[in-house]
Amino acid sequence: MMKFTKQNFIFLVCGLLIYVVDIGVDFWVASKYFYQGQYSWSILILCFRGLSSLITQIFSYEWFKNDWEGTDTGKLKWIFLVHLFQCGIFIRYWFALKYGCQAAFKQSNSGAASETDPPHFIQKQAVDVVTDINMLRVFKTFLETAPQLFIQIYILMEHSKNKFWQYAAIIMSFCGISISMVDYQTSLRKSLPDKDEFHVLPKLVYLFYKLLTITSWILGISLITLLSARSSVILLVFLWICGFTWTLKQHTTFCKSKKTEYLYRTVVGIILIFTFFNIKGRKTKVCISIYYATHTVVTLSILFAYMFWKTSIIKEIHFTIVSILTILSLVLGIIFLVAYYSCFHPTAYCRPQTYSDEVDAEAGQKDRVETGRFQNFIM
Repeated sequence: MMKFTKQNFIFLVCGLLIYVVDIGVDFWVASKYFYQGQYSWSILILCFRGLSSLITQIFSYEWFKNDWEGTDTGKLKWIFLVHLFQCGIFIRYWFALKYGCQAAFKQSNSGAASETDPPHFIQKQAVDVVTDINMLRVFKTFLETAPQLFIQIYILMEHSKNKFWQYAAIIMSFCGISISMVDYQTSLRKSLPDKDEFHVLPKLVYLFYKLLTITSWILGISLITLLSARSSVILLVFLWICGFTWTLKQHTTFCKSKKTEYLYRTVVGIILIFTFFNIKGRKTKVCISIYYATHTVVTLSILFAYMFWKTSIIKEIHFTIVSILTILSLVLGIIFLVAYYSCFHPTAYCRPQTYSDEVDAEAGQKDRVETGRFQNFIM
């Protein structure tokens, strides 16, 4: 268990500020589209925001129930009420700021710790609560930020006249994805005992690997949507089915109940549309190779389809720029991927595996709770 430092606390505060700003930007952009008469875009942006908020509140409340099992039910009622009004994440940020401040500042200033607040306990509380927040932010990233980025880029390519607020929304989406990916990987390293510390160079390599591959994929999906919206929907649904099926075959054991476990698997299927994650903490060299080989083939097929049909949907100069950006980000993303897994990826975390599906059989729930939920989350 690594220490929660002052730098981590500063990043936590910045993350909270960015989260609040992101909410404001979403409503700002949605209102702009609404006043321009583009109601469908406004509704889509708000729908992604609403879906993301609903899913994160469900998981957040379930985690509170699991953590506070056997405690005062009155507290859980208040927690449920706060989550009902879609504000559960702010409770988690409050706990994170509370424990983070104690771990980063008060303990470092005091030579000895009291028996009631041992240093190790406070450090663990701070790391665990921040890890929970970052897990929820991973959900938000791929249920809201990535789809919104896809919509914004699609609108940008479809219309020749663009506004400042559209670029602001795209920049916020890129920032949200970047910070979410790095923060979660940092929390993962702190939470699991056999993970090395996430230094600056590995962070940058991991950031560029994720950001560039996601960017290339979103650009490709935007192009096929311009060509045929129906084909885009069919492709995305097919990819979700593949991701969901693979997650089912992995027999994930993240949640305590059947319903939330299937919800988790559904969300992971959506996440796998955009980027690859290790579902069970096992070696995934073959899986990740197949995943990005498939993305590469699909992306190149989309570009060749545009060149073959010589579509006039977007200007030739725009298509040239988008094609260069798509290929460049794809190639660089793969290079950073290889560099990360060759030089900076920690030893795979090995945990005891069960051979039965925990969703379909209740056995083994006790062991799952004891190991901690972040050890059963995507990596």
